[in-house]
Order: sequence, then C-alpha cells, then structure tokens
Amino acid sequence: MKIQILGTGCPKCKKLAEAAEAAAKDLQLEYELEKVTDINQIMAFGVMMTPALAVDGEVKVSGKVPSVDEIKSLLS
Repeated sequence: MKIQILGTGCPKCKKLAEAAEAAAKDLQLEYELEKVTDINQIMAFGVMMTPALAVDGEVKVSGKVPSVDEIKSLLS
C-alpha cells in the first residue's frame, strides 16, 4: 500500500503524515509513506487544498487533517 501526503510541508501536513503513519501501524499494514511537496504533482492529483491524503494514487481526503480513526477506516 502506498500512502501519499500531498502538501508543502506545513504543520498540518506533518500532522497528517504522523496520523496516517499511526493508523497504518495500528492496522499492521505494509505501507510506503511518500510526501509529495511539488505543487505541480499535487495539482496533477486534482487537489486544490492541502494537506491531502492519497492511498494507492487515489485522493481520500483534502483540505483537512482527519483523526487516526478516520484514516484507519479509509485504509481498511
């Protein structure tokens, strides 16, 4: 599973990365975490508001930091 954090590296982006990692570890998933910081790549996903969370190339959440439990439901 590939988890991508789309954002420029702001505090919310870091928080989302930590929450996504915690959720994946709680679910004992094999995953790769990638931080996408290039604005052109972020726009290629169709994301206008960061931070955003993409799983296997599909944007799941954009413009907010969901809770660890919310992320778990998106990953499972």
